[in-house]
Amino acid sequence: MTAPPPTRAPATASARLPLIAAPSRSWWSRRQRAWAPYVFISPFYVLYGLFLLVPILIGLYLSCTEWAGLGTPRWVGLRNYRDLLGDHSFWTAVANTGLYIVFTLCVVLPAALLIAQALNARGLRGRDLFRLTYFMPVVISPIVITLVFGLFFDTEFGLLNAVGQALFGFGGIDWLGTPGWARVTVVVLVLWRWTGYLTIFFLAGLQNVPKELYEAAALDGAGPISRFRNVTLPSLRPVTAFVAVTVLVSTAQIFDEPFLLTQGGPGESTLSVAMFIFRAGFQRQQLGYAAAAGVLLFVAVFVLGRLAMRLLGVGRDDR
Repeated sequence: MTAPPPTRAPATASARLPLIAAPSRSWWSRRQRAWAPYVFISPFYVLYGLFLLVPILIGLYLSCTEWAGLGTPRWVGLRNYRDLLGDHSFWTAVANTGLYIVFTLCVVLPAALLIAQALNARGLRGRDLFRLTYFMPVVISPIVITLVFGLFFDTEFGLLNAVGQALFGFGGIDWLGTPGWARVTVVVLVLWRWTGYLTIFFLAGLQNVPKELYEAAALDGAGPISRFRNVTLPSLRPVTAFVAVTVLVSTAQIFDEPFLLTQGGPGESTLSVAMFIFRAGFQRQQLGYAAAAGVLLFVAVFVLGRLAMRLLGVGRDDR
């Protein structure tokens, strides 16, 4: 006897009904997923605009006004820029700042590279002590630095004049009161204070140079100088370019060293552009004039930085 064929269950009413389309989402519901990433990164743009773009726009506006800090600024157009171009003090500050930039790029940068090369040598004892010693000036208070250098370069009781008198029979140089020697004093302070800081960048770059390159160069008969020229320098090209651009931009805004050591004097022999802006804005209450000088400094630093980045290949993929 065969089993009866299975019977199909009758279709339910719900199965026979057509499917009902889901209700369409509102415009805001559709946009939530698209706008969510921008909501999360919006704090950066808010802070960027609040603390960078807004001050730049306010500075541009103030540079075209005459304002002493109180009351309503009076619109003067481009008069402040015209007066700056004819201001002898401003051009003196520009020349001094250019001198500081050239010295930093031509002296401080090579000195930092050579010190980093020495600290990276194998078998060097007390390496951490040397690194701490060279980096110490960066973390020392500027007031302490001023006091120490004031003792070194004092005309009557300074250490340098005492050593010069004892060893060479001459002394009494007015280091801080003579225009030429005052510039030398400022650049020596820049050399002492920032060489160790730049050394850290070069030392990090040297430690990433593959040892195989030095071994291959040694097998080819290259000496220490040849290895430094043909292996070290090409390998450090990105680091050198980055440090050079950073130093150029920072030195163009130099303020601490001449202000603390010489107050921009004697006369205006060590005056920098940043000190010129400080004097115009906070000593003579010419905030519009100071803002115009600040705008020119910003434009100069931006242009020089971009040119240096292009010449040195910062951010360029050479592969």
